[in-house]
Amino acid sequence: MIIKLLFIMFLGFSSGVVVGGGFVAFLTVLGIIPRLTQLTKTVSAIQGYEWGVILGALIGSWLSLSDTVFSQSKLWTIPIGLLSGVFVGMLAAALTEVMNVFPILAKRIGFGDRIIILLMALVFGKIFGSLFHWVYFVNH
Repeated sequence: MIIKLLFIMFLGFSSGVVVGGGFVAFLTVLGIIPRLTQLTKTVSAIQGYEWGVILGALIGSWLSLSDTVFSQSKLWTIPIGLLSGVFVGMLAAALTEVMNVFPILAKRIGFGDRIIILLMALVFGKIFGSLFHWVYFVNH
């Protein structure tokens, strides 16, 4: 029984190290955080971004593994959701900026001269998809 428990603990720890290493490699190799600071013109706050990512990963991991319940007003979900969406959106924007996804996609589908239409379609699709998800799935 104790060998099985030790094996499960080792497996869980090693899986966490692999996933954490992959996340750090993803952020480091692609230069997501430095590019994000360049885009927002906040290079002087790069350590704040780094600590934000570290603390966000740690707190998010802790909250997902525990049965923590916050007894707050439902109005708190608005600013928390807004800030979470801004973070994910900025991270995705920095990733696509680094990898030049939109110019390549626009050329492939023949929208090279109308890239703004492609961008707006993606933005509105994300907005309407998120609203549909929250209105239809979360409240039922």
